[in-house]
Amino acid sequence: MAQKNNRIVVPEAKEAMEQFKMQAANEVGVQLNQGYNGQLTSREAGSIGGQMVKKMIESYENNLSAK
Repeated sequence: MAQKNNRIVVPEAKEAMEQFKMQAANEVGVQLNQGYNGQLTSREAGSIGGQMVKKMIESYENNLSAK
């Protein structure tokens, strides 16, 4: 059985990460509920995760170019 390894490393960031996830879901057109979202298809969940990674990379690149 796969180990669940998606814990927030910095507990103080939990709320911000939830908002980030909701924003990413909205950007890709996926409706999320607060709490458990077990009804999502693999494609929808992957779209949200992919959008989050895309935004994180974009932010990192912007930070690099600002230095």
